[in-house]
Amino acid sequence: MPDLTTDPSALVAFPQDRACPHQPPPGYDSLRADHPLSRVTLYDGRPVWLVTGHALARALLADRRLSSDRTHDDFPVTTPRFADRGRTAALLGVDDPEHQVQRRMVIPGFTVRRVAELRPGIRRTVDGLLDAMIARGPSADLVTAFALPVPSTVICALLGVPYADHEFFEEQSRRLLRGPTAADTQDARERLEEYLGGLVDRKREAPGEGVLDDLVRRQAAEGRPDRAELVSLALVLLVAGHETTANMISLGTYTLLRDPDRLAELRADPALLPTAVEELMRLLSIADGLLRRAVEDIEVAGRTIRAGDGVVFSTSVINRDQDVYEAPDTLDLHRPARHHIAFGFGVHQCLGQNLARAELEIALGTLFTRLPTLRLAAPPDEIPFKPGDTIQGMLELPVTW
Repeated sequence: MPDLTTDPSALVAFPQDRACPHQPPPGYDSLRADHPLSRVTLYDGRPVWLVTGHALARALLADRRLSSDRTHDDFPVTTPRFADRGRTAALLGVDDPEHQVQRRMVIPGFTVRRVAELRPGIRRTVDGLLDAMIARGPSADLVTAFALPVPSTVICALLGVPYADHEFFEEQSRRLLRGPTAADTQDARERLEEYLGGLVDRKREAPGEGVLDDLVRRQAAEGRPDRAELVSLALVLLVAGHETTANMISLGTYTLLRDPDRLAELRADPALLPTAVEELMRLLSIADGLLRRAVEDIEVAGRTIRAGDGVVFSTSVINRDQDVYEAPDTLDLHRPARHHIAFGFGVHQCLGQNLARAELEIALGTLFTRLPTLRLAAPPDEIPFKPGDTIQGMLELPVTW
């Protein structure tokens, strides 16, 4: 057997495109067999460690010897679009104590209590979008008619961003995450920063209601106006707040429509919905490839991760660890799957997870209740989905009812 730590020709490439939108790439099969820790190569040929075991992932994601600071030249990058290490993202790309300060600033807007207060508004948004879709029907592209505008509307209301500008920031978010070139990504980031900077300036003059308005007030009270910090936080919250949930709604719908027995089970017992949402997040693992850099040597799983080594966490493989999940490739609506790591783990665990759960429960539950005959309007293998180097989801989802 080749030595996977020294022979680059033996290493699997990461990331890879999925052959089916709700299954990990077939090329990852050997990684699942070789868990919990493997060596893979990135797009530029750089070898990095890939974590594929569930227990090891939770241990390492909580290990402060792994850094999220993306400004280092040897921080792992999975696509050339993000090769510019001179700029980093708030929350996602910083370590404590800076990360802790930023998280404390924004977490009041995403608590369980705050999300519970948002649920009636989410229901109104979902019903309004379905009313419009049904009126235009009996067919639609579910991505543009429903999956994208649900979280886009919600995050705008929560942050205090004018929804009238949604087409602009949705398009720039798409370019930021999917390019296709580094120049596209850079231009999209600059456009979003310019837009959000102007928004922050207006809120400083006349604060309203929203997370960004609260941040402006907090900075003013503390006497430390930091426009760049607010813009960076706003960019991360705005982009992550609608892109991830939109992809889960579209891909979750596709997955359930491809599994009529499970869909019938869910329709017969709506009480299964919260568990079904957790299971879909586990199974689909749309944010595949959490990135870290070792700042010290780490002895683990019989290997040594050296300081400076890149470490990547494949959530699509970790969340199908057969040591943790029985029949892990099966959609089981009764599975207690909440210990998945679709939201990450440790200090960087997604702070918007309560909001995402609420949006998914309301969006999917209402969609399948109001459209009991919903079905795909094209052969499943002809419906385009996203490549492996970005958040997974459907590019479009033609449906009819």
